[in-house]
Amino acid sequence: MSTIQADIEARLAQAEPDVEVLLAEVVGGKLVRLFIDHPDGVSLGLCERVTNLLPELRERYSLEVSSPGTERPLSKPEHFRRFVGRKARVRTRGDHEGRKSFTGELIDASDAEVTVAADTGVVSIPYADIHRSNLLGD
Repeated sequence: MSTIQADIEARLAQAEPDVEVLLAEVVGGKLVRLFIDHPDGVSLGLCERVTNLLPELRERYSLEVSSPGTERPLSKPEHFRRFVGRKARVRTRGDHEGRKSFTGELIDASDAEVTVAADTGVVSIPYADIHRSNLLGD
């Protein structure tokens, strides 16, 4: 998890404890893209409240807050566990078994790695090697 994501999670923990930060990423050095979720869904009002709770971040970056959509980001072991059985794309930081992208069914998610039934066979990828991952819409 990125430092910026940890900082955002810490700030939201008190004011909006039911908000789950799915992914926070810096894009082009100028924009922070923040994907959030909530047990009651993500409304425009919730996105505005989250935006207003991050004034220091907004001083340094443009901030884009949104719901996860159908191609929900997966960034933590619990995200992968929740969606075992669903199809996802996992992209690695470097070559992993000669490839950097694996698409297939999530078949297991331990505390250390995720296992994907990709088109080239079953592959286990340590979370530390994952650059980005998301569910694929049905």
